[in-house]
Amino acid sequence: MAHLATLILLLPLAGFLFVLVNGKRMGERAVGAVATGAVGLSFALSVAAFFSLLGDSSREVTVHLFTWISVGTLHVPAALLMDPLSITMSLFVTGISALIHLYSIGYMHGERDFRKFFLYLNLFVFSMLTLVLANNLVLTFVGWEGVGVCSYWLVSYYFDRDSAASAGKKAFIYNRVGDVGLLVAMFLLFSHLHTLSYLSVFAGAGHLDPTVATLVVLALLLAATGKSAQIPLFNWLPDAMEGPTPVSALIHAATMVTAGVYLLVRMSPVLALSSSGRATIATIGALTAFVAATIATSQRDIKKVLAFSTVSQIGYMVLAVGAGAYSAAIFLMVSHAFFKALLFLGSGSVIHSLHGEQDMRKMGGLSKYLPLTFPTFLIGWLTISGVPPFAGFWAKGDVLTNAYGYSKLLWVLGVLTAVLTAYYMSRLFVLTFRGTERFRELTHGAEPHESPWVMTLPLVVLAALSVLGGGLDLPWVHHASLAGFLGPTFGYVASGPGPTTATQYALGTVDVIAALLGLAAAFAVWRSRSEDPRFERRFLERVWFWDDAYDAVIATPLRAGTEVATTLIEPRVIDGAVSGLAGGVRRSAEGLRKVQSGFVRHYALAMVLGVSVIVVYLVARVG
Repeated sequence: MAHLATLILLLPLAGFLFVLVNGKRMGERAVGAVATGAVGLSFALSVAAFFSLLGDSSREVTVHLFTWISVGTLHVPAALLMDPLSITMSLFVTGISALIHLYSIGYMHGERDFRKFFLYLNLFVFSMLTLVLANNLVLTFVGWEGVGVCSYWLVSYYFDRDSAASAGKKAFIYNRVGDVGLLVAMFLLFSHLHTLSYLSVFAGAGHLDPTVATLVVLALLLAATGKSAQIPLFNWLPDAMEGPTPVSALIHAATMVTAGVYLLVRMSPVLALSSSGRATIATIGALTAFVAATIATSQRDIKKVLAFSTVSQIGYMVLAVGAGAYSAAIFLMVSHAFFKALLFLGSGSVIHSLHGEQDMRKMGGLSKYLPLTFPTFLIGWLTISGVPPFAGFWAKGDVLTNAYGYSKLLWVLGVLTAVLTAYYMSRLFVLTFRGTERFRELTHGAEPHESPWVMTLPLVVLAALSVLGGGLDLPWVHHASLAGFLGPTFGYVASGPGPTTATQYALGTVDVIAALLGLAAAFAVWRSRSEDPRFERRFLERVWFWDDAYDAVIATPLRAGTEVATTLIEPRVIDGAVSGLAGGVRRSAEGLRKVQSGFVRHYALAMVLGVSVIVVYLVARVG
């Protein structure tokens, strides 16, 4: 197990280093093959580690690599923790990332910085694996920062565009706000438990004061809101669409935005100590899911619809965490990785066929031109809309069932979000693939074309996973399910009695009705038009004016303060003080210069006078 865990982590890093050293002598195909192969091998070893873990009675293996930090009472080893949660995360992180790497070979063909792009992708995967495999919070923080800096490089990949450069900076700054939360949580835990190792923290968590436990939970929530784009720090994620489409798929489906949810689930023994903290988490998740879904209904950029969809789906996961349904949160995370990667890569295939166009109002009728992208995207659309028997129905239903037992109000908000999800995804599907062809001016008379096999093969695999993924955790499966596999990791889970069979069927029926309502509404509105102002509100298109509010409350006062500092404080106060000091020194020097004549007779006279004064003083003192 030790060598498997080490290789899982190091293979993407090895791919990064190999391409870094040899990339200039390698062609596009070789670079793509090495980078993709490194992540693919990491996935294969993750599968081997999964079966090895099944054969371990404890299902908890710590792999010590080396002693890293030892200062006073702080002892932090570089060590990995292999348990059901970390191996589940590494399986879908490496598996989905390998498919995205393969897709990128075709999508990024001909790009000037092709080699650099794959360097960033491999480093991104290595950072995410560090985050999820670490056995302590300090090493997790290293991976946490790694995915942050890689996202900055990848989001601003087209740095010569102002919008891309700004989006990269925005993502970086918002994530640094979340970092404060994680650091505060680490400081609080170490000051009270004197350890940052997960297993030691969990063993001593019961000794935490309730107030301290609540503060730790809220600090972890702040960390998650920054990394996983929840209210009030969610509006960096849609701007991250400025990066290439494979980057969007990687960030949204397999790596960065799932990190916050993973952190909360990993710290579940601490979350169990604060009911008020978990209630806050559940409320933030439900509100984020609903608000993001409303915004997605009026977006015109195909990738931004999917971006707000990710924010909404992550909101569902956070709601599940707050409700104590940790397995449900991971089930939705895994299913979401399947269908969201499929949808993003499918949108990339559409954009590729239309020479970079992303406005859905300029698409339409593409189903007959994209014979592989269309059916796979259709599967992704039905999956995220919650139509049975696809994976999204089971995963989202699991979250909503647990939310029903936790809070009827939050469940209602979750059901409304489900209706909106089916609506905005059906709107996207109709405007892109159905209706009249509105792309002729973009293609200059040329027919849109299907993508090469390296781009369509991942779509087929992801479509199959979206269909079959619900089998990971069906309601009537227990010991062999994902929940049964993950259960021992979470220990005590604070939750009420489970719903009866009749209640489960009733809630499942409500989920189906919600999906059908959303689909029917979207087809009724959009099947014969590409734009309808009655259903596209500027308030929603402008993200509830969230950025405008931040600009008014934070940016504008800062700009005004900067203007005052530039025009008043710096020239008059700071420069004035420096200039005044310099002037005083200059005037003092001019005064002293008068006694420095340079004539020897003047210096001799001064010496005689000085000696005379000393003699007179001594004589007077003796007398």
